[in-house]
Amino acid sequence: MKELEFLHKDFFSPKKYKQMVKSYQEKDDPTGWFDKVYESAQGDYTKVFWADLEPSAYLIKWLKQNYIKKTNKKACVIGCGVGDDAQALSDFGFDVIAFDISKKAIDLCKNRYPNSKVDFTVANLFDFPKDWFENFDVVYECNTIQVLLGEYRKEAKKAMCSLIAKDGYILVSCRSAKEEDEKKDEIPKPLLKSEIDEFKTTYKLKEKSFLAYDDNQTPSIPHFFAVYQK
Repeated sequence: MKELEFLHKDFFSPKKYKQMVKSYQEKDDPTGWFDKVYESAQGDYTKVFWADLEPSAYLIKWLKQNYIKKTNKKACVIGCGVGDDAQALSDFGFDVIAFDISKKAIDLCKNRYPNSKVDFTVANLFDFPKDWFENFDVVYECNTIQVLLGEYRKEAKKAMCSLIAKDGYILVSCRSAKEEDEKKDEIPKPLLKSEIDEFKTTYKLKEKSFLAYDDNQTPSIPHFFAVYQK
């Protein structure tokens, strides 16, 4: 496990992390490194370096302001990590499928929430089960697109849209950039406004709300939080 120590929260090295991600991108394996992040935690979900350990405040605010009056309402969490957002959706009455390509991540979720109603499962956004197609009233995407490059970003958005049921919503949270050349080599690579706008311009969803904000890190990092409806 020593070789993965640089991914452990207590010893995290941004430089080594970015080098690792770039090495997988260069061999056209954009998601092959995810499991290593969760493996490095050695079974302790609190040691995953990017885990907030609480649900998104923007997700919670939206759920409180947009009660969906539907029986058996369904939600899907993409790249669920250690499960905070998935559990929050379950607490708001949704039947939740939360998936991650990393088996180690799913193991952490199941150990963290042993009595949860959430269906934590291993799955690939680019090859998800057929019965998930247009099956969810709410789809939650947080920080998945930004770790992909090139056509994989477009394919991810297309796959995400195909999960949304008629009249359903997708909530998209990501880092943002104002200019094409801004942080173009950064890992993760922030989304341009034109990229997130593809949910409405390319995939013909209705933009219900859009927020650009700076988070509370030091220094702060600009983000988008947008909601679209099919």
